[in-house]
Amino acid sequence: MIAICLLLAALAGLCFYLGSPHQRLWPASRIRARTLRISGWAGLALSLAAGTPQAGVWAGLFSALTALMAALVALPYLDAACRLRAEIQR
Repeated sequence: MIAICLLLAALAGLCFYLGSPHQRLWPASRIRARTLRISGWAGLALSLAAGTPQAGVWAGLFSALTALMAALVALPYLDAACRLRAEIQR
């Protein structure tokens, strides 16, 4: 269940990132930004619901938030790397 908690939190981070107006990883997602942000909140709630009974309240909360923050930190770097690769190939 902890793996599911971490995966859901990382997917929530992906939804939050793709719902932001400054991302260029998937430009077509700007049309669905509101839906992606709502999905991010739902994914985070499900992540907390999956992690809390297994690990306890505080450990489940902090593990879900750690996975969310890791995704939110890594995705802009992935976006920049993809843009850099596209510029080099031109």
